[in-house]
Amino acid sequence: MALTLSSSAFGPGGKIPSKYTCEGDDVSPPLSFNGVPEGAKSLALVLDDPDAPDPKAPKRVWVHWVVYNLPPDAKGLPENASRAGLPEGAASGVNDSKQAAYNGPCPPIGRHRYFHKLYALDIALPGKGLTKAGLEAAIKGHVLAQAELMGTYQKGDP
Repeated sequence: MALTLSSSAFGPGGKIPSKYTCEGDDVSPPLSFNGVPEGAKSLALVLDDPDAPDPKAPKRVWVHWVVYNLPPDAKGLPENASRAGLPEGAASGVNDSKQAAYNGPCPPIGRHRYFHKLYALDIALPGKGLTKAGLEAAIKGHVLAQAELMGTYQKGDP
C-alpha cells in the first residue's frame, strides 16, 4: 500500500476552507495518514506555497508549517494540531513567519496552491526548531515514501 495523505476538510486540488486560513481561525486542517511503510522510524510534514507572492509572478516558496518526528504509527493529525498538541515526541519546526507552529494560508493576491507533504523516514531527526531547508537536508537519503495533498486558497473564499 502506498503512503497517502488526505483531509476531511478538502479534497485533492480542492479549495481549503477559510477556517484554516488567516481569514478564519488560522488552525491546521485535520489530516489522515495511511500506508506508512514498514521500517519507518518517523514521519515529517511540510506545508508550503510555491506561488508567493503572486501566482502570476512567483518569487519564492513560502513555508507555512514544519512538523517532524511524528511517530510512524500516527494515523494523522487533528484539527488545530499546533495548539491542541502534537503526538508525544513530535517537534514543530520553524516556518517562514519565524514561528514554531502552523501559519495558515494568507495569499496577498490571487489563488495560491498549498502543498502538504508527508515523508516516511528511516530515522528520527535530531534537534529542535528545524526549518524546511534544515529538514530537507536532514532527510536526504532517508525517505522511504512520500505523499502529497494540494489545496488552493484565495482571499474571499468561504
